[in-house]
Amino acid sequence: MALVYQPMMQLSGILFSLLGWVLSCLTTYLPQWKNLNLELNELEIWTMGLWQACVVQEEGGMQCKDFDSFLALPPELRISRILMFFSNGSGLLGLLVSGFGLDCLKIGERQQEQKKRLLLFGGMLIWISGITAIVPVSWVAHSTVQEFWDENIPDIVPRWDFGEALFVGWLAGFCLILGGSLLNCTICSTEVHPSSVHYAVAEQQDRCQRLETETRP
Repeated sequence: MALVYQPMMQLSGILFSLLGWVLSCLTTYLPQWKNLNLELNELEIWTMGLWQACVVQEEGGMQCKDFDSFLALPPELRISRILMFFSNGSGLLGLLVSGFGLDCLKIGERQQEQKKRLLLFGGMLIWISGITAIVPVSWVAHSTVQEFWDENIPDIVPRWDFGEALFVGWLAGFCLILGGSLLNCTICSTEVHPSSVHYAVAEQQDRCQRLETETRP
């Protein structure tokens, strides 16, 4: 059973990790981290991301403007840039390292201990990538909620709301954590090597042969 489930868990872990990494990269560059609907002009929707602010008009499409200075950004956006870059980098490195530790890869087939270490290290990197993807998304969401319910801001001032990129980032972090956990679980599972299987089959055949010779008249 371990021979069947272990490669399937490794493949599932790699697929979830790859999906999470792609979504994490997409979250980094999406401009919809925050949305703002103007009551005076319902035909315009303002969005803000880590790199630019955009306005979506019903007739003119989307127009975006990059932020002029990194230091002029709010603290949550500055830290979110750094964390998302770290998440994307560690996720990519984890995928590459884990790939060399897969059982289905014939390279280094005789060095099982080293492949275990590679798979464990890659799974930990992917797991860390998921955490560092969830932290900035949750931080921006928390600051958005605080600003939305801030009683010191007059009611006539428009409030920012959650953007689609936050939900994509949460999904990315969940997939990365799940993928890294699956890869690490395969190391903890009981392994059955092919040599032991062949030895057990040969021993069973010898027993059958001895039983046949004893039962012959």
